[in-house]
Order: sequence, then C-alpha cells, then structure tokens
Amino acid sequence: MQISTSVETVLKELAANPATGLSDAEVASRRTKHGPNRLQAQVKKTILQLALAQLNDALIYVLLGAVAITLFLGEYVDAVIILCVILINAALGVAQEVKAGNAIEALKKMSAPHALVRRNGEVREIDSEELVPGDIVLLDAGRFVAADLRLLESANLQIEESALTGESVPTTKDAQATFDDPQTPLGDQANAAFMSTLVTYGRGVGVVVGTGMKTEVGKIATLINEEEESKTPLQKKLDELGKTLGKVAIGICAAMFVLAYFQGRDLASTFLLAVSLAVASIPEGLAAIVAVVLSIGVTAMARRNAIIKKLPAVETLGSVNIVCSDKTGTLTQNKMTVTRYFLPGVGEVTLGENGQASLEEAGLLAKALILCSDATYENGEGTGDPTEIALLVFGDQLGLDRKALKASDKRVGELAFESDRKLMSTLTDDHGRLRVFTKGAIDSLISRCTHIRENGQVVPLTNDHCEQVAHVTDGMSGQALRTLAVAYKPVDQVVPPEEMEQDLILLGMVGMIDPPREEAKQAIRQAAQAGITTIMITGDHKKTAFAIARELGLADDLSQAVTGEELNQYSDEEFAGRAAQYRVFARVSPEHKVKIVKAFQAQGNIVSMTGDGVNDAPSLNAADIGVAMGITGTDVAKSAAAMILTDDNFATIIAAIEQGRNIYNNIKKSVIFLLASNMGEVVAMVFSIVIGWPAPLIATQLLWINLLTDSLPAIALGMDPSDPDVMRELPRKPNESFFAGGAGLRVVLGGTLIGLLTMTAFWYGFYEHGYQPYDAAIPEMVLEYAHTMAFMTIICCQLLYALSFRSATKSIFQVGLFSNKYLAGAVVLGMLLQLLALTVPFLQQAFKLRPLDARGWLVAIGLGIVPLIITELVKAIKRWRAVVPAVSNP
Repeated sequence: MQISTSVETVLKELAANPATGLSDAEVASRRTKHGPNRLQAQVKKTILQLALAQLNDALIYVLLGAVAITLFLGEYVDAVIILCVILINAALGVAQEVKAGNAIEALKKMSAPHALVRRNGEVREIDSEELVPGDIVLLDAGRFVAADLRLLESANLQIEESALTGESVPTTKDAQATFDDPQTPLGDQANAAFMSTLVTYGRGVGVVVGTGMKTEVGKIATLINEEEESKTPLQKKLDELGKTLGKVAIGICAAMFVLAYFQGRDLASTFLLAVSLAVASIPEGLAAIVAVVLSIGVTAMARRNAIIKKLPAVETLGSVNIVCSDKTGTLTQNKMTVTRYFLPGVGEVTLGENGQASLEEAGLLAKALILCSDATYENGEGTGDPTEIALLVFGDQLGLDRKALKASDKRVGELAFESDRKLMSTLTDDHGRLRVFTKGAIDSLISRCTHIRENGQVVPLTNDHCEQVAHVTDGMSGQALRTLAVAYKPVDQVVPPEEMEQDLILLGMVGMIDPPREEAKQAIRQAAQAGITTIMITGDHKKTAFAIARELGLADDLSQAVTGEELNQYSDEEFAGRAAQYRVFARVSPEHKVKIVKAFQAQGNIVSMTGDGVNDAPSLNAADIGVAMGITGTDVAKSAAAMILTDDNFATIIAAIEQGRNIYNNIKKSVIFLLASNMGEVVAMVFSIVIGWPAPLIATQLLWINLLTDSLPAIALGMDPSDPDVMRELPRKPNESFFAGGAGLRVVLGGTLIGLLTMTAFWYGFYEHGYQPYDAAIPEMVLEYAHTMAFMTIICCQLLYALSFRSATKSIFQVGLFSNKYLAGAVVLGMLLQLLALTVPFLQQAFKLRPLDARGWLVAIGLGIVPLIITELVKAIKRWRAVVPAVSNP
C-alpha cells in the first residue's frame, strides 16, 4: 500500500485515469496478470477423501467386521453382498455431498459482493472478483470495500475496519493524507481503504492497489471466505433422533442375540442377522436425505429469485406469520416518477406527458435537486437511488442540461444522507459562487428554514407559508405521492458539514409516485389465506403510505397507520400490546424497525423483516428471518440477512415462504416413511424371534431392503412437487414436534402393520407346503420359499406404501399417481430389481430365494398393497369428516 506516496504518483504508477477509469482491454490484460480478486479458497476434498470420510462411521466398522467374520466362516457370497452395500452407500453419500456442495458454491457466487467502478468513462456495478489493480472504485455508505484502495477523494468518509484491525469504532478517512513511515499501523492509514471493511458514512473514490491474496486481509486470512456449513436445527434434531433410535435398535439386537443363544440357534448366522438388523433399523440416511432435500430446495428458490444464505431460514420460513416489508421497490415497482411540483407563489404544477414549459423557478428547483444527488442517468439507464434517478429525469423534462450543470457547479463539500436526519446536503462552487443545496423530508427540512423563495424573491418564512406547505403535502400524500422538499442558501466561503443545514431558504417540493406491483397485490391476498399478516414499513408520509396500502389491500382505515414519532410515545411493553392493530408504519427510522420486530415477537409471532440500508442490519438480525434487497440493498444488509431477494419483489418473499413450507413437508414425508419402514423390519424380526420362529429375513436380504426400498423412495419423496394447497394452511408453530399431526402415530402403526404383514407372508410360505414356522425339521427349500415370501411382501409393502406419503389427506389419484416422476421411478425400479433377484440364478443363490408360484405372487402383492389401501381409507374418512360439518352447517 503506497500510503507514503501522493495521489498523483500512485495514479502514475498504476497508469490509472480517475476521470475515465480503465478500458475493457486494459482490464482484460491486468486480470490475466493478476488473476481474479478473491482470496484463496480452501482446497476441495477429492472424491477419494470424500469416500473415505463416508467409511469413517461406527456402523460401517461393524459391517466391515461382519465381512471379516463371513469370510472366515466361508460365506463368501454374503461377504461380497455386505461389501457391495458398504460401497454403494459410500457412493450415494459422496454423490449427495458433491451435489450439496455444488449448490452451496453456486449460491455463494450469486450472493457475492459487488463494487461500483468507473470504466470507459462510465460508472457500472460489477462483481467484486472482476476488480483489477488500477480500477477506479466508488464508495458509499453500506458498501463493503472490495479490494485494497488508495483513496483519491473522500467526503465525510468513515470506514468500519474491525474485520481487519479489531477496532469497532469507524475510522475517519482523508484522501489527501500521506505518511512518512511505511510501517504506519493499518488502523492509522487514513488515506487507504482495505478489502472486507465496511463504509458506514459518507462517500469516497479510490484506486485499486491490491487484489485477492495481495490485499492486507489476504495476507493474514487466506481461508476467511470459507465458512463451515453448520447443521440446521432440524438436522440436529434428526441426528439426535437417529442416535436414540440407534441405541434402541442395538439394544433390541443385543437382546435378540442373547435370546437366540438360549434358543440354541446358530450363533454365526444370528450374529450376522443382529448386525444387519442394527444397520437396517438405524436411520443413518436421515442427515443425508435432509441435506439433499435442502440443497435441492434452496437451489430451486434461487431460481425463483430468493437466495437462502442460512439454511435454518428454510425451516423457519414455514413458521413465519408476520412479514414486515419495505414499500419502495418491494411492494411497489421502484420506478419513481415526478408527476407534480410545488413552488411558493406559483402553487402546484402537474407535469404533462410532453414535459412542462420551462420556468425560472422550476428550473432552479430541478437544478437544486440534481446537484444534491449522487445518481447517474444516461441512455435510459440509471445507477443509484431510484428517487434520485427520478429527480434527474425531472430535470430532463424541464430541459436542463445536466452535463453542463455538473461541469459548472463543482461539488466542494457535502453532508451525506442519514436516516435520522432524513436530509442530504451538498456545497457547490459555480465559478466562485458558493451555494448549499439540501433535499429531504419536508417535516425535517422546514424546521431548518428561516426564509422561502416566493415569486423569485427571498422572504421570511411565516406560519402561513408553513400551513400552505403542510396543506400541499397532505394533498400529495393523499394521492399516494411521495414528497421531497429542497432548500438552498448562498455562502461566502466553504462551510463545514455541520453548518450546512442552518438558516436555509425553502425552494419548493416535488411529488412523485411509485406504482404498486400487481403481483404484490396477489401475493398479499395469498399470504392472508395462509395466515400471514403483511406489514408495510416506509419512510414516506403517513397518508402517502396509507394510500398505497389501501390500494394493495393491506389496510382500509387510516387508524391502521402509525408514524415513528407516534411510536416514540409508547414504551416497549405498551407498543407490544398495540402492534397487532397496525398494518402501516410510516416515517420510521431503522431504530423503529427493531422496535417493531421485537413488539411482534413479544406476542409469539415469527417475523420476517426486509431491509436494504446500513442501519437496517440491526432489524434484519433481530427478525427471525432477515430479508435483504438484492438490487438496492447494501452489502452490509445482504451480509446480515438470512435471505436475499434478487428482484426486490414482495411476491418473491411469499413464494419463498411457500417453497420453505413445501421443503419442510417433503423432509417430513421422507423421514416418517424411513422410520416407518425401518420399524416394519424390526417388528417382523423381533416378534418372530420372540415367539420362536425362524428369522423371516436373512442378513443379506435386510441389507438389500435397507439400500433399496428405504433410500430410493425416501429421496424421491424429498423431491415431491410443491403442494398448491400448502398456502391454505396456517403457519407451523416453531416449537411443533416433528411427529405432530399424527406423524408419530403413523410411524408406529404403519411400521407395526408392515411387520405383521411380513410375518403373515412368512407363515404362508410354510403353510403352503404343509409346515408351520415352529416345526422342528423344516426342509431347506421350504425355509427359503418362506423367506422369499417375506422378502417380496415387505418390499411390496414399503414401495407401495411410499405412494401414500405424498399427502396426509389427498388420495394418490388427487395428487396424481405419476406427478412425482422420481417416486414413480423408484417404485418401478424397485419392482424390476426384485424380479431380477428372483430370476437371475446368481442373485437367487446370493439372497437364498426361490421362485414364487402364481398363488405366492398373489399373496405377496395382495399383502403388500394392504398398507396403501388402509392409509387411503383413513384419508377418505378424514376428508368425509371434514366435509360433513361444512354440509350440515352451510
């Protein structure tokens, strides 16, 4: 960092022109030389490393031990099958991890910080990775510094550098400062800005002197851009559930082994059976399935313009019942257009479609608004705040030459906008003629004015003037127009920022409109059906905000709107009791947003909050789900949020809630199915052993079931298409048990039914040949036939039972038998694989199976369809019970 060098020397060394920036050709050349502007990423694990990690599991160790024992006993086929199961499970785990990792990497790229640069004489916003040494970067409040910069300009610039220096107090920057000592501490380098620090106040311009690993932060933190992906609360719950079930299963298997010992069974085969049952009954696939479903879900949400930064947000979305939304750009189109303006002495003027005839006073009004702006607008495209862009267009409509105006009136000082003041001021020099221009909210500005410009004359501001301005403001606000006032004052010399907004002369006011989004109206209605209350939060005038809210269907009475000033009259406890009666919060500051969030949360609500500014970070953190604007949002807002909207559209929030609900429901379907299937295997095995029967399933068959009929349908259920009726349900309570709504009962009853049906098929295999399971001498052929009956029946039960899990109330025909192509494919593939196992001689021998006759097939399929039929009958009864009250009480 050239802190001891003058600005001119630095620019010469870097061959950089601050007026035009680098050309595209020069940028390409420098990027080839210096590489992308990013920190060195953590080296990704190889496929082999991922595979070895999959094998590093206690259950796998048990299975490997089983392989060794079977080899020792000469059961080579069993050993090969167990080994294949281990390898297939590892392969599936690697594939899932790679897929989840790729999805997360894609989301990281989509949410990467951006930088404003000057290239080819134009200001453009680019991905921070595209910066190269010599780039001219523009800084403003709320933006992260994307590379190490030598500052060229600074206006009240303050940067929070705790990420680098540990100092929490922002550092004031001075572009003209130089330091003789090149070892000056980073925190004292006032003429520099460093990568990963945050602009908290003012603005500045800098030239890139270091990118990527050549930045200060790159020297000391080569891995800071790699964060460990922590497990979500749901994943943690399921991990605990898996461990608990595992302990229970191992206990049962141990007991079964002891029982078999006393019953005189073969201990080697019983050991393999116990190990296999332990593996089959422990839902080790829970975490993997949840990870896959979450990664698929957040990728789908990203395609719908909602980037999920924190996975727990996906789960929390299903519980949201309060959505606090900004008005501008989120509920409205963010296409501000000046339609009316007010000039003292002239009155209100409506802009025609072809513009308004030039008036000297109107021209001065527009000039003041243009000079007090940081936006740009060329060839129909603008950068900066939409309100400021609208002011530039207003100047064009009045025939002003903005380029000539900017060239003649040089900015020599400014006082940046602050949400508390609601004002912005600039000091310009027009060939020695110094003037301050201030724009902002009329109620903040008029108190700082002592005079008013009326018919070209500056006269003292009177109460009559104030009443007239208030009347005009109310009238514009009642028409849903956002008002912005402007004032000025001539000064004899450059004044410090703290003196700019004193003794001002009021020039006039403009009224602009930002039409509501049509899709927002529909989304608000959909949210209401889903039990979600939409709250509008805006800095606009109360009547303006209410007019928009009424058009959107948010409020129907002015009493539902409240201002930030009125909020100040209530204590936190008082406001918490009143919050539910309001739908519109107008004229609020970022501090009020935190108060609003906490008030709703105090009543047990789950709150989503949108924000885009630096000072919105506290409310985004306070909310259960913070939502940042991807287009207008500052980098700090995006960093604090759990979700980013790439289109700044309210409808996207509701769509994300709908997607979040479906993702949670799909995970629940998968897990409940998996648990019910595992319980069916445990019930069949344990009950048979307890009553003295042979084990209905051998070790290799259990492992096959665990690999096939458990995992494939479970993953397919996790990919179930969205339920269109999910937004007709009330939000899920955040502390609701995963087994609520009858899910736990379904695991027990469904698992028990599958287990008993499997035992029935096992018994039938003996009965058809004239034997009973408890007979002393049973031919090997009969035992293998009975095993085949049990094997086919439990697989039919589980595969067909999976079809019923898509909805707790709708029949399989209502949801569409083939609408989930993955589930249909999993069922068909499972059946085909079973046919192969029964018909291919090698597989027959490996799984000790016998071909079934026609009667055997009918019994296996007939028993296998029972869980599906019973579940569908229960659903039909539920639907009938829901319809009867509606018919009897029309």
